[in-house]
Amino acid sequence: MRIALFTDVFLPNVDGVVTRLLRTLDELGDLGHEVLVLTPGRPPETYGPHRVTRARSVTFPWYPDIRGGLPTPRAERAVTAFRPDVVHAVNPVWFGAWGTLSARGRNLPLLASFHTDVPQYMSALGLGPLRGAVEHWIRATHNLAQVNLCTSGPMVERATGMGLRDVALWPKGVDTRLFDPAKASPEMRRRLTDGHPGDRLMLYVGRLSKEKNLEALLEPVRRLPGTRLALVGTGPHRAELERRFAGTPTVFVGPLAGEELAAAYASADVFAFPSTTETLGLVALESLASGVPVVGVRAGGIPFAVDDGRTGLLVPPGDADALTDGLARLLDDTDLRARMAAAGRADTEGHGWRAATEVLVGCYEEAVDRHRDRRGSFRRRRN
Repeated sequence: MRIALFTDVFLPNVDGVVTRLLRTLDELGDLGHEVLVLTPGRPPETYGPHRVTRARSVTFPWYPDIRGGLPTPRAERAVTAFRPDVVHAVNPVWFGAWGTLSARGRNLPLLASFHTDVPQYMSALGLGPLRGAVEHWIRATHNLAQVNLCTSGPMVERATGMGLRDVALWPKGVDTRLFDPAKASPEMRRRLTDGHPGDRLMLYVGRLSKEKNLEALLEPVRRLPGTRLALVGTGPHRAELERRFAGTPTVFVGPLAGEELAAAYASADVFAFPSTTETLGLVALESLASGVPVVGVRAGGIPFAVDDGRTGLLVPPGDADALTDGLARLLDDTDLRARMAAAGRADTEGHGWRAATEVLVGCYEEAVDRHRDRRGSFRRRRN
């Protein structure tokens, strides 16, 4: 099968969406499928066996790390030459929306995937007045698709509530070979604790951006003696966070990848995840695979990743006392932490990327079948 994939986010940027796309491209290639990736920014020309076509882009003043793609004749020619069997539009709000329109103009089967609750982000970024219009646009673009996929059960409910049709679940996946408790490293722990490996260690991995609600970790790091916080990643809010966390035992590590990232996860005591805008929270799954339980917020897709009381703890959004108490409970109780670590690792071992990708391929085939059936019905109505 030939798949044209339109996405606003791709390498060299790395986040949860990009990680899912990369692991999916790996599996699609192994399964014998061919993908043309169309994306803005400065991506590589290829990824594995798949070709990548760059589109022109613009930056958003409220989020300079993300570039929005623009339709170009070069990208259109690439799609024409590729002759896709199906189009996959990732988050069809900006460039992904052009993917939906391209599929419609070419009369091609279309699958769209919902990875980011953009209306929720609009509120977090102070753009709340635009939320209604954005929801209307998302509903319109997604409903051009024969199949819409969401990455967690709560987001299936959210998308359905927004009026999206033909919604299904794209199962969660995590790389349990890379992320493993055995990757724990004394050297990495010293790095994450700024040379104090005997202190207790809370870890966050992800974008340092406003919607991640990282200021919520200020009270825990202030209130919990002998405890340090390591923030792995970068983003537009980093300078402000460095200012806010000045004077606390917090280390801004910067971005890590591959074996270094695996070592960072496995070397922590607990993963602190205060974000309220996640559609899944892939980093939570990576932490659980690494044998590190999660304390997160009971919001968005996090309850789909973390089994409250068994693989981690979930607390109400906006409750600094509950977040601090949850982190303290795990940091203080080594037996509870060990039980949750074992349960989290066992859970993730059943969620490999191959199985998730096979479900995706089945959904591509479903989109092709539905497109064929609807096209036939339309022709019969006209005749």
